[in-house]
Amino acid sequence: MGLNKFYLSFWSVVFAVVFPFTAVLAEDFSNIPAKGMVTMVDLGAKKCVPCKMMAPILVKLEKAYEGKAAVVFIDVWENREQGQKFKIRAIPTQIFFDEQGKEVFRHVGYFDEKSIVEQMTKMGVAAPNLNKQG
Repeated sequence: MGLNKFYLSFWSVVFAVVFPFTAVLAEDFSNIPAKGMVTMVDLGAKKCVPCKMMAPILVKLEKAYEGKAAVVFIDVWENREQGQKFKIRAIPTQIFFDEQGKEVFRHVGYFDEKSIVEQMTKMGVAAPNLNKQG
């Protein structure tokens, strides 16, 4: 039990440190999905355990896909209208949009890095060299 509390505390700190840089600001919601770019929107909450587990993956992929695709996190507990807009039934939910802003794939639950990269590749976005990411 002590180890589980450690991991939960660790990921909570990691999440709090890295997610403020990936969270979308309220005035930017109108730009989602990104115009002319494949976009993955992860809708979750900062206090959701699977969402916390995905936080470091999203940060890594946001950097890896910079200029090629958009990776966006929206906290639907803080921005409830976004959950309604994207028709969210459970969190986390990942929605993939093509360059025209059309939804092409939706996944509910924890989504690992490999699966996200595979989906982006299916949508025509070259897989990044993740070995160079820090």
